[in-house]
Amino acid sequence: MKKVILTGDRPTGRLHVGHYVGSLSERVKLQNSGEYDEIYIMIADAQALTDNAEHPEKVRQNIIQVALDYLACGLDPEKSTLFIQSMVPELTELSFYYMNLVTVSRLQRNPTVKSEIKQRNFEASIPVGFFCYPISQAADITAFKATAVPAGEDQMPMVEQCKEIVHKFNSVYGETLVDPQIVLPSNKACLRLPGIDGKAKMSKSLGNCIYLSDEPEVVKKKVMSMFTDPNHLRVQDPGKVEGNPVFIYLDAFCKDEYFAEFLPEYQNLDELKAHYQRGGLGDVKVKKFLNKVLEAEFAPIRERRKMWETRIPEVYDILKEGTKVARKKAQETLNEVRDAMKINYFDGNDL
Repeated sequence: MKKVILTGDRPTGRLHVGHYVGSLSERVKLQNSGEYDEIYIMIADAQALTDNAEHPEKVRQNIIQVALDYLACGLDPEKSTLFIQSMVPELTELSFYYMNLVTVSRLQRNPTVKSEIKQRNFEASIPVGFFCYPISQAADITAFKATAVPAGEDQMPMVEQCKEIVHKFNSVYGETLVDPQIVLPSNKACLRLPGIDGKAKMSKSLGNCIYLSDEPEVVKKKVMSMFTDPNHLRVQDPGKVEGNPVFIYLDAFCKDEYFAEFLPEYQNLDELKAHYQRGGLGDVKVKKFLNKVLEAEFAPIRERRKMWETRIPEVYDILKEGTKVARKKAQETLNEVRDAMKINYFDGNDL
């Protein structure tokens, strides 16, 4: 069996460092590993419309922004197929068939859907499209026969629901769909990066993000405003590193060599944490160090993005050609699904 990756992002804004540690950096590693036969990276505009239907311009204007972030991070159109979800209509047809295999109560139990409904204050006025987007995600994953889905920890319930749909379809109609596995970030500190305000998740809608394209002065301002240990009021006070966003970010991004370059009085992150925990280390000093670490990590990405910004027609062509490739693959899977369901009425001479 081929080893295939499918993953993507909603184009509701520029991508942030949470996307990077949660899945983008892992995608680039997997892309360059040579282990996978096919890699599909989707800009999920149809999914973004499920809670932006009245503002499609927000989705449209961010498609190129997400593509720029992809290319800046190192996704290579020679190795990965970058495409736009809504331009592959076969995904919609697959979603429609899968809807018959999932109950309303099962969708209501999906933890990711529940938390996002609460976050958006939908309550009883949940758009049907938004409510059903786990089914749409299952269509996306299965259309490309993905064996691996690189994603953050918050997407585990979505992949689990996809697996249930695959098992249900195959048990009813025969072995047709491929069972996918989630690929979590290799750095455990990256499973869920908190927002700069200390909230559990970095989110564009909560306004607590550091964007990949933020200029250095913007990043510095955001870092210096970050939530830390609320009981660490004076430099001499002992501080907590557990649950402290500044140290979680350092866990995610810091390398030992950054200490020699930016903070030579410490050998490594363990020493820095120990000093903070016993007292005598101020938040400002730690934040300044984190800012230098982030600049070292993301300056090359920012520069590549600026280069691609001068080549927008080329970015457009990459998406257009990638979408053609993606649609061809999705058509093949849809034909197999219709065959399995015996709804390929005009493929032969008899009904």
